[in-house]
Amino acid sequence: MTQELLKRGKNIKLAIFDVDGVLTDGRLYFLEDGSEFKTFNTLDGQGIKMLMAAGVQTAIISGRKTPVVERRAQNLGIPHLYQGREDKLVVLDELLGQLNLSYEQVAYLGDDLPDLPVIRRVGLGMAVANAAGFVREHAHGVTQARGGEGAAREFCELILRAQGSLDAAHAAYL
Repeated sequence: MTQELLKRGKNIKLAIFDVDGVLTDGRLYFLEDGSEFKTFNTLDGQGIKMLMAAGVQTAIISGRKTPVVERRAQNLGIPHLYQGREDKLVVLDELLGQLNLSYEQVAYLGDDLPDLPVIRRVGLGMAVANAAGFVREHAHGVTQARGGEGAAREFCELILRAQGSLDAAHAAYL
């Protein structure tokens, strides 16, 4: 965790997450009846809850649309869910207008080329460890953890640390 990343995380008011490859391991599981399922990491979910408890708003932007993601967002209390939206930069602009925020106040965690325009535009744009190489090269930082394996938790804790609220988030469980 570099000083540059901590500096970028200091004024974050909104954290946005991609789904496939970030909140999941990126694999797509289809059953014979055509339904699909995804696996989510509970560490990531706890990180998102800690971030929201500290006053940072959260959102999901996914190019794919599935009821499983809607259920996960509801379970975590993520208020802003955008699915089936390929142009994530357009969604970002809509969201910023709605929340009256600037690009510098946004953090984004992604893994592939559709995430790159947002990663490059926001105040803190990060990639997961197993993101596409080109995306890792252009992100402000890269998590140590892989997508679906604690990368979102690491991202959340970086923001909390940057804002001086990580110790308080941890202390709530002592």
